[in-house]
Amino acid sequence: MKLKKNKTNNWDNILKIKTSGFDNTNADQYHYPYQPTDYCILERLASSGYFGKKNVLLDYGCGKGRVEFFMSYQCKCKAIGIEYDQRIFDVAADNYETAISSKRVELNFGNAEEFKVPSNVDRCFFFNPFSVEILQKVMARIIESYYNSPGEILLFFYYPSEEYISYLMTEQHVEFLDEIECFDLYDVDDDRERIMIFKIV
Repeated sequence: MKLKKNKTNNWDNILKIKTSGFDNTNADQYHYPYQPTDYCILERLASSGYFGKKNVLLDYGCGKGRVEFFMSYQCKCKAIGIEYDQRIFDVAADNYETAISSKRVELNFGNAEEFKVPSNVDRCFFFNPFSVEILQKVMARIIESYYNSPGEILLFFYYPSEEYISYLMTEQHVEFLDEIECFDLYDVDDDRERIMIFKIV
């Protein structure tokens, strides 16, 4: 896919981080390669009206921390990341030391399916970080958090796979809420260029 306008270097410089690049070194059938969400997508997410300073965002498969550092800077929300790949997490940790929005960011090393969702989390972001098998376990954690501390939890799935959509549409504790279209941001037509929003019920 070709971006109509690439803003990676500009935003990385503004945020004082280094998040570009593709890395499939430790990818397998359950954990997918590192590929950062394009900044134009994050700009659209930040301007959607779903994020503000009272929200807490949990990013699954946070990689080098781009989502956390950008969203916390743009929306003033708190952002939490969870990453399983030690080498990539180390880059995120380095970014934490230099990023201008670090005070609102928390990074965690470990497996997403074992990560206990903090009670104040009300937004979750996914860019196809892992298999549906892991997603199901992660969703069980999110649903558990919802019932332990009732309150709104919205799930944002960027570039969702057919497997993800099929699962989400049949999960009884999940309800489709909205969609943020991103088709116009790229030169190539792609039906997956969207952010699907679900809520826990």
